[in-house]
Amino acid sequence: MKTSTIKLSSLFLTIGLLLISFNSNSQDIKLTRQEKKEARRVVQFANFQVLDSMLERKGFVLEANFLENQYGNRTPVMSDLNFIMVDTSNVVLQTGSNYNPGYNGVGGTTAEGSLERFKIVKDLKNLSFSLRFTVVTNIGIYDVSMTINSDRYARATISGFTRGKLVFDGRVESIYNSNVYKGRNSI
Repeated sequence: MKTSTIKLSSLFLTIGLLLISFNSNSQDIKLTRQEKKEARRVVQFANFQVLDSMLERKGFVLEANFLENQYGNRTPVMSDLNFIMVDTSNVVLQTGSNYNPGYNGVGGTTAEGSLERFKIVKDLKNLSFSLRFTVVTNIGIYDVSMTINSDRYARATISGFTRGKLVFDGRVESIYNSNVYKGRNSI
């Protein structure tokens, strides 16, 4: 067994004992700084494993809270209308607004297409993921580069054949826990 595996298993045992103690009498327990750090690391590792499963199954949604253009201008947006959804071999890229109907009926653009060249790189030290994939849609071909942390915070950059790019900042959810609304496909 590697020493990191032994440390991790003893950490899980420590956290398990702490959780049992919390359930029995939570008011009398004071955690040391080291125990708090270890507990935080265990939660991050558990989140990392859940994210790993979602990404490997290709069943997730990045719900954007902010959109950013190539000049760095950030705009707060509605996460249910602005998202990137990956569902096995299908991808939806959508922007939307509550202020006008737009091409897709939700104030923006919806591009739906097939998933190509999906690649995941796992960073076990920082408990994060880097994704790269291409989406072939009826309105263009887009490259998506995404970074996801264990706290589910994600940042994705979408670029096409032109110089422009669009950055989605938000959180990653499973498809089943997501509350996004897909508009009509843009022509």
